[in-house]
Amino acid sequence: MGETKKKKRISWMYILGGGILKEDFIVKHTNMIVLIVFLLFGYISNRYSCIMMLREIDRLQEQLKDVKFEALSTSAQLTGNTRPSQVEELVKRQGLELEKSKTPPYKLRK
Repeated sequence: MGETKKKKRISWMYILGGGILKEDFIVKHTNMIVLIVFLLFGYISNRYSCIMMLREIDRLQEQLKDVKFEALSTSAQLTGNTRPSQVEELVKRQGLELEKSKTPPYKLRK
């Protein structure tokens, strides 16, 4: 006579109680299930680290923009302050008794 398979009704208590781990399908494919779970954890971990790196890249790009703007404004301010007219004005404000040379500069040769 033929074998009759019992048809079990799967319930939450059956799954949470661990009875599902005794099923033939689960026992036969344990290695594959462990591999799939391991790959899922690896995928989730990789995605999380990529998202964190992208956030860090965005933060650093914003910081780079700020630093570039600050460097540009400092350079413009320095250029403005080193003009001869600005230097003369600064000397007068400081009360230094310096004056412009009346003779032009000349080169010394060997």
